[in-house]
Amino acid sequence: MNILILGSGGREHALAWAVMQNPKCDKLIVAPGNAGIAQIAELADLPIDDGAAVVDFCAAQAIDFVIIGPEAPLAAGVADRLRDAGVLVFGPSAAAARLEASKSFTKEICDAANAPTAAYARFTDAAAARAYLQTQPIPIVIKADGLAAGKGVVVAETLAQAEAAVDDMLGGMFGAAGAEVVIEEFMDGEEGSFFILVDGETVLPIGTAQDHKRVGEGDTGPNTGGMGAYSPAPILDDTVQQRALEDIIRPTMAEMARRGMPYQGVLYAGLMIKDGVPRLVEYNVRFGDPECQVLMMRLGAQALDLMQAAAEGRLDQAQVHFADDHAITVVMAANGYPGSYDKGSVIGGLDDLPQDSSNMCFHAGTSLKDGAIVATGGRVLNVTARGANLAEAQQRAYAMVDKINWPEGFCRRDIGWRALTR
Repeated sequence: MNILILGSGGREHALAWAVMQNPKCDKLIVAPGNAGIAQIAELADLPIDDGAAVVDFCAAQAIDFVIIGPEAPLAAGVADRLRDAGVLVFGPSAAAARLEASKSFTKEICDAANAPTAAYARFTDAAAARAYLQTQPIPIVIKADGLAAGKGVVVAETLAQAEAAVDDMLGGMFGAAGAEVVIEEFMDGEEGSFFILVDGETVLPIGTAQDHKRVGEGDTGPNTGGMGAYSPAPILDDTVQQRALEDIIRPTMAEMARRGMPYQGVLYAGLMIKDGVPRLVEYNVRFGDPECQVLMMRLGAQALDLMQAAAEGRLDQAQVHFADDHAITVVMAANGYPGSYDKGSVIGGLDDLPQDSSNMCFHAGTSLKDGAIVATGGRVLNVTARGANLAEAQQRAYAMVDKINWPEGFCRRDIGWRALTR
């Protein structure tokens, strides 16, 4: 198969790494990719949100299968254009992608499916939203309705913070994505990530993970896109997974099909678990980042077979084969992230890192300049390792971190702490 992956981050590097292990893959192109991906696949300069351009590229390159990594092309309808052109694609339609692209749409679906989630209210008027806040307990969660690159959620610890978040979002901080806000109750518990493949009918769980959103150790400081993750997540045991499937996932998928927008692709359910009871925090319509990195490390070559089965409507014949292992990824970010940071610093020591089924450094924000790998983003590297247990995986990951020579970068040193202290 000739395969095209759309995206440029650590998630796409991990997808490319897994796909390349499968003998079905004859040729792999990633658009636009990064310096790490360039070491294992061909890169293409392609406007990945432009469905017509992607279709033309697929025709020119005889692409058999397209895997869409980020949410923006999905929301833009790239999967629809590919399907219309007869190209096999992994990723939901634009209509189904509203499960991530619109928080209010997701709440509407949950209401119709009777899926447990936080109580909420929707607003387009700041004065009405502030008046509502006066009647609600604090802390409280303020969300921009649309896609805001992972930055459109504020957990307000005070009324003043909540009002400021409402004013910022409805005042244009996130453009059209913040034209409507969703105000939610704050849910107590421990959060976990549940990943499910769906082919419009069949629902197939493919793994669990737990992300570390805050920038500082002990889960302190501002939220980020994610500073590390591990899989599996002990909080999402078999009982919790089954309850989530029966109470949340399957009812949601049935409601989507009933509305004429059957879901096909990977569904990422962010769940808040308290006393063994899961409630939905949010849906994402693509693999999480950095959760994808630990899932791909554990799935390996079978990831391509599973994604192809989902795209072809054959999930009822598919099985997931997980070893009894653990994986962890540590994000190395540029100093200053998630605030302002410098770009262009040189990263050394990468050539000395192991690259095998248990040790990989996935690139997230890098490019090649004058023969050197340089940092071009906030989250730059995903140092990922696998072990018989989480402690072993953690030790391997930090051993790799210590070999990287990048004074302009930093990482958390406690990734995995929740599971390790259980």
